[in-house]
Amino acid sequence: MTRPLVTTALCLRGVGAGYRGRPVVHDVTVQVPGGSWLAVLGPNGSGKSTLLKSMAGLVDSTGELLVHGRPVSTMGNRERARAIGYAPQIPALPDGLTVTDYVLLGRTPHLGPLGREGPSDLSLVAEVLTRLDLSNLAGRPLRTLSGGERQRTVLARVLAQQAGVLLLDEPTTGLDIGHAQALLELVDGLRTTEGVTVVTTLHDLTLAAQYPDQVLLLDAGEVAAVGSPSHVLTAERLARHYAANLTVLTGPDGHPVVAPVRGH
Repeated sequence: MTRPLVTTALCLRGVGAGYRGRPVVHDVTVQVPGGSWLAVLGPNGSGKSTLLKSMAGLVDSTGELLVHGRPVSTMGNRERARAIGYAPQIPALPDGLTVTDYVLLGRTPHLGPLGREGPSDLSLVAEVLTRLDLSNLAGRPLRTLSGGERQRTVLARVLAQQAGVLLLDEPTTGLDIGHAQALLELVDGLRTTEGVTVVTTLHDLTLAAQYPDQVLLLDAGEVAAVGSPSHVLTAERLARHYAANLTVLTGPDGHPVVAPVRGH
């Protein structure tokens, strides 16, 4: 059987990005094949969120940044929203909207000239709410949600965009372990069954070892390592870049398990 050709969904060549002329990340080069998962890791302040924003076209960048061969800088807002779904770590949620209202905003890039949602849009949003365990909150005002509920609602809006590339900044923030696993399993399912390409930032290094195909480790805005989780997540490398006491074990599935060790 002939294997399907895997194309590059996201390509960064020598990418730098920052704010008001102040560089935060420098010379990042990585290729993300279609349908794969890249996790961007690093200590606080290493530039993870800035790099993700540059991929979404939300901050000024230098170098070459392509989505399915198209420079992100040449895309209009509507085209970019159809190609890239972005969920920030700390979203600004509008007042006066319910969960359903907010998730329906994800359909905006796909609406016709009148800008009205049709039955298919409403059906898709209802399905997304069910998959993220939000159906019972559909009519709740956004302001009444807990942190974890807000995080899942933001992901629901991104999934409703049906973009081919998902950029998720710390998607498990505020989630208990059960909801964190369920969310990552859902994202992984989209990747494997629908060919969605995923880029996440993650603080939990053990979760980062289990789901992505490759990880990119940043430190002080520079690429410290890039490769498979087992290649990058070594005790020596993590201790050096995170200034932490830890050990790396091998889990039952063969993935690295990063465990902190109390200092003496």
